[in-house]
Amino acid sequence: MIPVPVPSGPRDATVTARAAGPAPAHLVPLARRAYARDVVAVARDLLGAYVSVQADDGTVVLRLTEVEAYAGGDDPASHAYRGRTDRNRSMFGEPGHLYVYRHLGLHHCVNVVCGDRGEPAAVLLRAGEVVEGAALARERRARVGTVDSDRQIARGPGRLAVALGLTLQDDGRDVTDAAGDVVLGVEKGLHRAPVSHGPRVGVAGEGADADRFPWRFWVTDDRTVSPFRPAYRRPRPD
Repeated sequence: MIPVPVPSGPRDATVTARAAGPAPAHLVPLARRAYARDVVAVARDLLGAYVSVQADDGTVVLRLTEVEAYAGGDDPASHAYRGRTDRNRSMFGEPGHLYVYRHLGLHHCVNVVCGDRGEPAAVLLRAGEVVEGAALARERRARVGTVDSDRQIARGPGRLAVALGLTLQDDGRDVTDAAGDVVLGVEKGLHRAPVSHGPRVGVAGEGADADRFPWRFWVTDDRTVSPFRPAYRRPRPD
């Protein structure tokens, strides 16, 4: 069954996210049960959470400011809409693991698997604010493109993946393990901030229906949130 959409009405202040702040001194990983829920609810709750990635060249931590929910077989925009493939197999596994794929052969996109095992759903991590390891994140981004400000370091799913140093090699990683190299968690004593919602970026067809799928969520007025763009449509020949 398709998860219940966000109620209609104003796009801000319907739910809240953790407000901006420095990286927590001790990151508390979200338990697996936090992901074994409705994907839309998980997406909202992940805003303001932290993603920490440790690699040989250092550690980068960012605060999530924008995400999108994809509901598997019930969602025409989901990679799992037509069933299991080699590419999307991680979506059918245990919740709390990464699903990483390469988009159009150009850049990587990082998702977190949600719901029950065998019922694929995932939250796309679209954008974030780097709160630790900014110099390293900027260096990684500069190797593959231009970085004109700290705001742009992880503003968009491809940039986020590069800033964190995540690739296809990280597909299937468990983010609930405190001792792991990739951890998704929260800080104690949460502060809340307004959240907005709307249609997903670059989605075409049925999945672009903003009334049925207003499943892009972002921290209201946060400077690191990526701009909305509809799906590209080729002009019809004359």
